[in-house]
Amino acid sequence: MPTEAIDTQLLDLGLVVMRVVFGLTYAAHGAQKLFGWFGGYGIAGTGGFLETLGFRPGKTFATAAGLGEFLGGLLLALGFLGPVGPALMVAGMLVAIITVHRKNKFFVATNGVEHPLMFLTAAVGLALTGPGRYSLDAALGKTQLETPMITWIILAVGVVGALVNLAVRRAPPARV
Repeated sequence: MPTEAIDTQLLDLGLVVMRVVFGLTYAAHGAQKLFGWFGGYGIAGTGGFLETLGFRPGKTFATAAGLGEFLGGLLLALGFLGPVGPALMVAGMLVAIITVHRKNKFFVATNGVEHPLMFLTAAVGLALTGPGRYSLDAALGKTQLETPMITWIILAVGVVGALVNLAVRRAPPARV
């Protein structure tokens, strides 16, 4: 499709809708871990769960996961720092898919990969399209992180972050 056939104002409106909905939803997910908001378990409860998955010390990993989700979601919603927010989402969702969801059937009703896969896909797609003109980056004239090469590098850092997180994981404690 030629670019002159694309209404860039509608494209930018679509991007802001996607960024705000996915970003704030993801930030709320992080707030559940960090603050216990929205029915979440807070640092202590999330840390206990993460320990059962082999992430020890659990509270440290819960804080890191919560901050990554909360800040990643806010950065995405605001359209600030280009692909950094989406890269944080990619890291978190890869870890979640590999450690919690992949052993289950596909759909969320069976705790499958459906939900984290949608967040991961939205994050990559929004990183690749850029935040659009209705973003904090555009308002501040800070779009240097939106080049294709920098976007791919930052997304790759998110993947490497997930792999490092998985590498430091220890075998879950034996069940009695």
